[in-house]
Amino acid sequence: MWNSRTKDIGQLEGKLLLFGGPYSNLHALQSLKQAADQAQIPAQNIICTGDIVGYCAYPSESLDFIRDWGIHAIYGNVEYNLIHDIDDCGCNFTEGGRCDLFSRQWYPYAKSRINEANQAYLNTLPEFITFGRQGKRYHVLHGGLEDTSAFIFASTEDQIKTTITEKTGADVIIGGHCGLPFIQQLSNGSWWLNAGVIGMPANDGKQTTWYAIANNNHISFHTLDYDHTAAANAMRQNGLPGSYANTLETGIWDNCEILPETEARQQGREIELRQVNV
Repeated sequence: MWNSRTKDIGQLEGKLLLFGGPYSNLHALQSLKQAADQAQIPAQNIICTGDIVGYCAYPSESLDFIRDWGIHAIYGNVEYNLIHDIDDCGCNFTEGGRCDLFSRQWYPYAKSRINEANQAYLNTLPEFITFGRQGKRYHVLHGGLEDTSAFIFASTEDQIKTTITEKTGADVIIGGHCGLPFIQQLSNGSWWLNAGVIGMPANDGKQTTWYAIANNNHISFHTLDYDHTAAANAMRQNGLPGSYANTLETGIWDNCEILPETEARQQGREIELRQVNV
């Protein structure tokens, strides 16, 4: 166990569903549950990498949905700041940038809608989850190990990732926060997997979002269709950033402020992710 904020959930057998960043997008969550039910993946085999709350219109309802579904989840930076009654999202955005300015709209909206039941659920969330599977140890985190809001992308240097695998003793890291799906084997033989997020498109020009399924030792990535028009309209009706509502409909981010050059150059390009054996 990494530390006292870690929840070990034992050995997981059968298919797993992995996803991140619902971002208060209740429509996406509802569609994801339908996909899980169709794939016959039970709640105890589903893991969310945090940022349940975010840009979209249904923060309280999304927390209720995750809680009632009974899946595993860790807190992201947004949940951490809600737990500790902090008045910003803790997203690690560039101060004064567009993402930072938008967060001054959506985060107060979300914070104002968190009720006592939501807060009680938030207080149950661990920072990390660990489990065993197919002879390998898995470690679930949101951003980095010491910094929940650290952005770790496919292009992030190998040493940053291998240091985390070595500190945790993990064969496979399941990460979140950056908003883009990827999987890669590191120089020390361990793996880094980011399932992507379901609450916003992956800047690929498509309205669909991303999640991953582990079946035996096979990792496959899947796109999620949901009623993005209804989700975008709900954002506009509640005075949330129109640029983010537009992203739900266009699949293109308003800006690339958080992205390294490699990922920024891929804006609008189709994402192709092959099945990988880990």
